[in-house]
Amino acid sequence: MSTTEYQHVPVLLNEVASHLITSKEGWYVDATYGRGGHCRSLLRMLSKKGRIIGLDKDEQAIESAKLLASQDSRLIPVHARFSELKLELSKLGLSQVEGILMDLGVSSPQLEDPERGFSFQSNGPLDMRMDRSSGVTASNWLNSAAERDIEAALKQLGDERQAKLIAREIVAQRPLKTTRELCDLVLEVKGKKFQGNRVHPATKTFQAVRMVINSEIEELSDGLKDAFESLSIGGRLAVISFHSKEDRIVKSFFFNMCGRTNQIPRRIPLLGHEMSAKAKLLSGAIRPGLKELSENPRARSATLRVIEKIVGVEDA
Repeated sequence: MSTTEYQHVPVLLNEVASHLITSKEGWYVDATYGRGGHCRSLLRMLSKKGRIIGLDKDEQAIESAKLLASQDSRLIPVHARFSELKLELSKLGLSQVEGILMDLGVSSPQLEDPERGFSFQSNGPLDMRMDRSSGVTASNWLNSAAERDIEAALKQLGDERQAKLIAREIVAQRPLKTTRELCDLVLEVKGKKFQGNRVHPATKTFQAVRMVINSEIEELSDGLKDAFESLSIGGRLAVISFHSKEDRIVKSFFFNMCGRTNQIPRRIPLLGHEMSAKAKLLSGAIRPGLKELSENPRARSATLRVIEKIVGVEDA
């Protein structure tokens, strides 16, 4: 996998824009601003009265958003996490918006900067924090966590089949300080013969560690709840995921909001409001077409899901 794959091209751009915008004068949230790829497209669809709140926990992303905001006052940059969405909206005097986009995973600029420590493609410090103003680095965690916790993370978040062996080797070779050290360790465990594969042998390990450092699963769960509660009636929540575990969480949350109770065992008593639908699915899973995949290989694992709020949570 070469770094040229990480050109900054927003995935499923047309699909997001066509599904998310319901009012040209509405308020929307791009909850993962990144470098503004989706945001710029959405702004073009809004009138002068429309607004987009560009949320991101990465300070560099917010600096990029501030630059665009200096040229387009309809964009409001906010440095915050998914789980802080409702709080940040309240600070702006808002309780509801017409649409929210959550683009999960790591952005191309983060991957391409060796100093951020997200990628095994170039050597740099083992950091991996999306918000470098707080939290522990990947190096801190790998050098102090119990072997069983590292193994569990690699297995559950990275679907890494050799999690046990990699975790054992991480503990044996500590302290680890650079991305090169972690990458070489994984190659040593998995064998040089894997290097010719399309997916790099260290991909799953780096993914799992990144998800731990940024509490991505917890942030997603909290963020989905806050986002849905922050939608107006008729408002839409669009989520792009790149990882099977994240997509399962999104799919499960959406199905619950849509009153899909077929997965609930029979004979379990439920109140009427617990079975009623609070949202409707706008489509099944949306994935990139062949044209987009040929132009942007990073999109290959992307899945977009969209729901529309049909009733207030307090009224359901």
